[in-house]
Amino acid sequence: MTRVAVYGTGSWGTAFAMVLADAGCEVTLWGRRAELAEAVNTTRANPDYLPDITLPDAVRATTDPAEAADGVRFAVLAVPSQTLRGNLSEWAPLLPPDTVLVSLMKGVELGTAKRMSEVIAEVAGAGPDRIAVLSGPNLAREIAERQPAASVVACRDEEVARRLQTACHTPYFRPYTNTDVVGCELGGAVKNVIALAVGIADGMGLGDNAKASLITRGLAETTRLGLAMGADAHTFAGLAGLGDLVATCSSPLSRNNTFGHNLGKGMTLAETIAVTRQTAEGVKSCESVLDLARRHGVDMPITETVVDIVHEGKPPLVALKELMSRSAKPERR
Repeated sequence: MTRVAVYGTGSWGTAFAMVLADAGCEVTLWGRRAELAEAVNTTRANPDYLPDITLPDAVRATTDPAEAADGVRFAVLAVPSQTLRGNLSEWAPLLPPDTVLVSLMKGVELGTAKRMSEVIAEVAGAGPDRIAVLSGPNLAREIAERQPAASVVACRDEEVARRLQTACHTPYFRPYTNTDVVGCELGGAVKNVIALAVGIADGMGLGDNAKASLITRGLAETTRLGLAMGADAHTFAGLAGLGDLVATCSSPLSRNNTFGHNLGKGMTLAETIAVTRQTAEGVKSCESVLDLARRHGVDMPITETVVDIVHEGKPPLVALKELMSRSAKPERR
């Protein structure tokens, strides 16, 4: 069987470990906390994130990153994006030299404005044929329940993408291949920011017209940035673009949508963080996405509005009025 390590015991890392096991892989799930690893191995469940889901027997857990790395063909990275650099510095030397590093993370690094694949290349010294990303409308809870879902596995090397596709293809999880790593990563990162905006609008009591407008114009922002960075425009009309955006902006299972909803209904940032159990990637990545846009000379007004609300403390109603009073322009610009 193909051996795979999944670094990260959150809901998405755990759910994807299930997918890999159901596809016939032998999976080692790495986590920092010994009690959680013990619970996975003895109760066949992740009590912190998916307590009512029975994990396949082919999934086992460890706190030893070297044990997880032993003989693996794929190393799946499912940690918060802002922690990747420090964690991977520890893990990369332990991995076999031909291991493909797979990013499940949907963020942009603060300060450097690097995509996760760029951080992986820099830290692990891996070439593009050893770096892949997985992105799409993949709400962890639904996948853990084995509800039907599709996704995109992207790698510059199409053969590597096909190998990863085989490793995670199950009757309920259908992965498609793509070679546009940049587009898939940007689709996943920016949709979290737009989901915050849609959540804020929902929390303010705005209607479906407003939310649909944010989703559509958010996709336009994402596409503009992607084209400026050399991505394929078609990617943003696919699962890693529109598909992921719709799921994240529409579902109460979305952490970013829920975070935004709490802000929109009047909670402070500190209060919202206090009631948020898992990482909402868009909260930090909105700043780095805006940084990335400015470096490429791309106008992203919704992203800028989210940064103003989340990090500058601008009242949502004031931010809304400013966004709506922007000068009129053609749609395709």
